Amino acid sequence: MSKADKGLTTVDREAIDWMERLTSGDMTADDAAALKSWLALDIAHEAAFAQARQLWQTTGDAAQAVVGQQADYASRLDDLRRRRRKMASRRAVLAGGGVAIAAAAVYGVVRPPLGLWPSFSELAADFRTGTGEQRQVTFADNVAISLNTQTSLAIRPTDGAEDRIELVAGEASFATATRTARPLVVLAGDGRAFTQLGRFDMRLLAGGEGAPVSVTCFEGEVKINQGRGETLLRAGQRMRYDRTGLGQIAAVDPRAASEWQRGVVEFRGTPLNEAVDEINRYRPGRIVVMNAALAKKQLSGRFRIDQLNEALLGVERAFGAKVQHLPGGIVLLS
Repeated sequence: MSKADKGLTTVDREAIDWMERLTSGDMTADDAAALKSWLALDIAHEAAFAQARQLWQTTGDAAQAVVGQQADYASRLDDLRRRRRKMASRRAVLAGGGVAIAAAAVYGVVRPPLGLWPSFSELAADFRTGTGEQRQVTFADNVAISLNTQTSLAIRPTDGAEDRIELVAGEASFATATRTARPLVVLAGDGRAFTQLGRFDMRLLAGGEGAPVSVTCFEGEVKINQGRGETLLRAGQRMRYDRTGLGQIAAVDPRAASEWQRGVVEFRGTPLNEAVDEINRYRPGRIVVMNAALAKKQLSGRFRIDQLNEALLGVERAFGAKVQHLPGGIVLLS
């Protein structure tokens, strides 16, 4: 036993091993069944597993030190040091290679396993929503912004000729009620969108550097720049871009594309693995599809964001899927 393992019980170490396996992405249906059996053996197993999962999340507490806008730099730095010492003591209690790696990743921009907590850059944003939260803010006095769940926006410096804000992660709607004196510029990924009169959505989901950005125009016009490419979107049009360049312009159903603003998520023949990724943005915990064949099944339906357990029932009934609920809101579909 290593020095870091001193004080850990056998159950503690087993819980950490299970958490590492679950977040590795390599867990099989047999593993899931074994985990369920292990949890059912003793209530202490369930408690230890819940504690291990909580640690995966709470190791992100140190990053919260940079979020507070009222404290000065010196006090925030001191707070960060104290929080890091607190994290170190937690790692001593629940030591494990994966836990230490996860804590280190929080201090950088590496995506946490299974997205169990926000990245450092998301936590440091000027405006942010948590899981299942939506928020309305005003930017530059005349721009109305609606933030969807798990969304982070950061105000960027400007030379006075334009107002700049960056979509760090998530999905947001931007609207100018009247023609603005300075263009609104929204940076996202490797490109930017700007307008003086219009309403549009931008979506950049977690996926690391080079993740695709989707822009949907609902009113007016939105110009998109990416690298050397430039295009103009009009109402009812959508485009995706990434580091490789601009994609093709496509027509969209404006109502369906803005359902999230009415508290609804809708799927139209969406592969289950993609639908689950979307559902995971709105609910605490994590849903994991364990079966490759099941992941390819297509889900259709319209669900309220605050009642997404109905979507799980729909999957169970439509596909005959087996649903296993684990501590901490983790759900396995097989």
